[in-house]
Amino acid sequence: MNPLAVGLVGAGPWAALVHAPVLAAGPETQLVAVWARRSEAAEELARRHDAVACPSFDALVERCEAVAFSVPPDVQAELATRAARAGRPVLLEKPIAGSLDAARRLVDAIDAAAVGSLVVLTGRFAPAVREFVDAASALDATGGRSWFLSGAFLSGPFSQSPWRHERGALLDVGPHALDLITAALGPGRVADATSSGGGFVAITLAHDDGAVSQVSLCSTLGLTDTRSGAEVYAAHGILAVDVQAAIGPHTFANLRREFATVARVGASHACDAHRGLEIQELLDAAERLVARAT
Repeated sequence: MNPLAVGLVGAGPWAALVHAPVLAAGPETQLVAVWARRSEAAEELARRHDAVACPSFDALVERCEAVAFSVPPDVQAELATRAARAGRPVLLEKPIAGSLDAARRLVDAIDAAAVGSLVVLTGRFAPAVREFVDAASALDATGGRSWFLSGAFLSGPFSQSPWRHERGALLDVGPHALDLITAALGPGRVADATSSGGGFVAITLAHDDGAVSQVSLCSTLGLTDTRSGAEVYAAHGILAVDVQAAIGPHTFANLRREFATVARVGASHACDAHRGLEIQELLDAAERLVARAT
């Protein structure tokens, strides 16, 4: 089977670090086109990976079989909806939209077009994380916790990102931690959420099966490395995973291969747009509680 021809929307740090090289590496996919609001950045990224820089989003959609996104959530929701309506499978960043209503409209468009979708919840494609989720799901767990802590807003490639500073760690890295703990302990609701003046967010989840968990998020800590992971507690002991240590070459190979499969057959996936919507609902509830507390 020929590689899936993918167009990339966005040419910022994450697109350059992950999306472009992963999609260009193949063999399941081929990066054929790039479009970004900054044309010079799109041209440079496209040149680096033997792709074409397109003059418009519509031109990119016409040139490819599927569309990958690495843009702010509000922009992604609008453009991905258009891509889905044009019959293109979509590779989405998290969160899938800037608001719950926009996320619902995007998922409705994907469903109406019957196209495949996948959300880049990076850790979920790492073999060790998948083993943790499978093992945790089989436990009679009473509780757990997950965390995503870094200094990413202070320095580095994402420190100048306007939407990240505006919406904070909750919208940026919250999807990873919320996804992991609800994959391990099952669905739940946000029972409480609050934030410190320094950007530390604490969330309490009440899971449908009776377990309770806590989620800790911050991107303004004086850390030299990123720390993300989860623990699940049961009568016989603790099950834990270090997500940062688990992410490696196999992670992105799995992501690429599974997106190509989803795009070709339109099948559901544990990390598809419906999962993205479930996470968006938790984010929306947590954001409302944080706003009320402040």
